[in-house]
Amino acid sequence: MANLKIKLVKSLNGRLDSHIATANSLGLHKIGNETTQPDNPQTRGKIAKIGYMLQVTEE
Repeated sequence: MANLKIKLVKSLNGRLDSHIATANSLGLHKIGNETTQPDNPQTRGKIAKIGYMLQVTEE
């Protein structure tokens, strides 16, 4: 199964609480944090919600 490398590239300051919670659920807390997540519908949904703050690459 493929994995996605996700990096937070924009600040969480001033964002909606739900967007901050989504970023935290991905393990992203500060600008520059990176995480590797499985490529599944749950992860894709989170990316779709806060994609404007993320940089995503496939591994």
